[in-house]
Amino acid sequence: MSFPPDVPIEVKAESNGHGDRQPYIAFENVSKSFGSLDVLKDISFYVLPGETLCILGRSGVGKSVSLQTIMGFLKPDTGRILIAGENITEYSEEQMQAVRRKVTMVFQNGALFDSLTVGENVAFPLREGRGLSEDQIQQIVRGLLEMVGVAEMIDLLPSDLSTGMKRSVAIARALAAEPEAILYDEPTTMVDPLIARLLGDLIQKLKKQLHLTSIVVTHDMRFAERLADRVLFLHQGRAEFFGTLDEMKSTKDEVLQQFLELDALVLPDV
Repeated sequence: MSFPPDVPIEVKAESNGHGDRQPYIAFENVSKSFGSLDVLKDISFYVLPGETLCILGRSGVGKSVSLQTIMGFLKPDTGRILIAGENITEYSEEQMQAVRRKVTMVFQNGALFDSLTVGENVAFPLREGRGLSEDQIQQIVRGLLEMVGVAEMIDLLPSDLSTGMKRSVAIARALAAEPEAILYDEPTTMVDPLIARLLGDLIQKLKKQLHLTSIVVTHDMRFAERLADRVLFLHQGRAEFFGTLDEMKSTKDEVLQQFLELDALVLPDV
């Protein structure tokens, strides 16, 4: 999977050894409200090509809304969103279809088609004008299911799967579209620690083998520690912190320290 050539945009990478690489995904002063509720307040962050950003924070702070604005399901009230150097903020639904071929999302519930088997779900993106033969489609489907560790589930329906298996299949279906970036919305919610570890291993493998750019929304600090090149911590709609994990752990910010201390008390070591 190749990335587009570098295109200069306003959000610049820090002087941190990344050279002249430009962000693949960037928020520039993005705000979003629903009525009188301000969900995102002047948020800025970026993700370099091939990096993983974890968005942390308590429930209701705008983590999932951030992903939905990237995908164009929601439009920001102010600010800009850039993907591969393109300002997609005012893109029409038709224009966003092209963006979603480059950036795809794995939802909490997997968003699988209930009436299709696992194999048919993964094959769905491959049948959209790709000109592939049925044999080629089946070969790709089997390879993707093998990659995510659920090859034996190919003939089952989503209703036969556990929550963790559904998310693995959803990742395989996302990969079938040959994206350049994947957004994960709370991948470890409602799964046991073993499955959470397996999903973390899978996301990390995809990053290393396919050089995918990723954003992972999570409340799980240990999960973020395994995956993140950088962290965005949201609090009351604002970006309380954006930087590396080491920088986050060394900060004196009271809100962040409370989050880290509470996390250490309530989360099991997996």
